Amino acid sequence: MVLQKNKENAISYYRTAFLGQPKLAKEKYVGNGHIQHNPAVANGTQGFIDYFERMQIEYPKKSIEFVRNIAEGNLVALHTHQIWPDNDQYITMDFFRFDTHGKICEHWDAIQQIPEKSENPNTMF
Repeated sequence: MVLQKNKENAISYYRTAFLGQPKLAKEKYVGNGHIQHNPAVANGTQGFIDYFERMQIEYPKKSIEFVRNIAEGNLVALHTHQIWPDNDQYITMDFFRFDTHGKICEHWDAIQQIPEKSENPNTMF
């Protein structure tokens, strides 16, 4: 039950922030602290809010699809497909750690642009 709730909350948190409401995402899903491992985002909740507000202003027509989500212990992993302006596409792997109250308290990610050519016939999904 907890694992499923954490997965749902991680997706809702990410979707809410990504689509332009990072303050609401923070209020609903983040605990007292927010440790950030993405070097483009400042540590703490304000760094998270600033980053996603800037992304919404600069790229309002971006989209996200959640391809996979996996939960184990207090961690949730999300595999996403993001489409940015000019059909610029990315795969992301995000990892969220939840505190004992079921709130997000730490985040890691890896981002890779989808290349135009591949050495194999497999998709990145």
